[in-house]
Amino acid sequence: MQGETTFLQSLSIQVRVIWALLMREILTRYGRHNIGFFWVFCEPILFCSGVAFIWLHLHKSALHREAPDVSVIAFAITGYSNVLLWRNTGNRCCEAVTPNLPLLYHRNVRVIDLALARIALEITGCGMGFLVILVSFVSLHIINPPANWTLLLAGYFMNAWFAASLGLLTCACSELTEVFVKFWHPITYFLLPLSGLSFMVNWLPLKYQKLALSVPTVDGTEILRDGYFGQLVHARYDLVYMSEWCLGLALAGLLLLKLFSRRVEP
Repeated sequence: MQGETTFLQSLSIQVRVIWALLMREILTRYGRHNIGFFWVFCEPILFCSGVAFIWLHLHKSALHREAPDVSVIAFAITGYSNVLLWRNTGNRCCEAVTPNLPLLYHRNVRVIDLALARIALEITGCGMGFLVILVSFVSLHIINPPANWTLLLAGYFMNAWFAASLGLLTCACSELTEVFVKFWHPITYFLLPLSGLSFMVNWLPLKYQKLALSVPTVDGTEILRDGYFGQLVHARYDLVYMSEWCLGLALAGLLLLKLFSRRVEP
């Protein structure tokens, strides 16, 4: 029938729309002047680098008691890169639609596209920042190369999947009710010490290990550190459990975004 598009054509349109929204988001947020787009990954680089060197002085003795061969800087980088990923994605996706409602009058732009553009920007920025820090510090002999690049990238993929799923959910919830936004930021601060940032599960007392592994960000951090440190640490994680969390959050986010889109899409 005339006017119908194939799946590949629809996918191509979707990709072009998301790319255009992503470029618009970069220009709106960072502008065309000074370093502009480069701030996308300079921000996580500066944050992770600063925190890593602070940790070098504040947590060196405590960390060496638990794992004397583990680099404090590498431990901080692998922890904070994951925190930045899910926290930035969740924060940026909050109220992502309302300021951009006029864009929905374009025939091919949908609510889901606005959320996906911000998710793609945050994951790309944090990923590039993490890679630049890692390569730079290894080149300068500040830290050792990762023990297993494949597992390290697999860990980042799992963390990115979790961040994307969380972003969909926060986008939908923040648009459906203003109360969510007021509670979301305190929740992220509460989750910081529970996210696996400053500990390995194996270092905890046995009675707390199972409880720690019930937090999906802990599993993601353990995978990342297993890929980086290898035999230097005893990582504990459950890929199936984390995948279930990612699928559940993504499904809930997509369903709620569908509900919200019926209200606002022309």
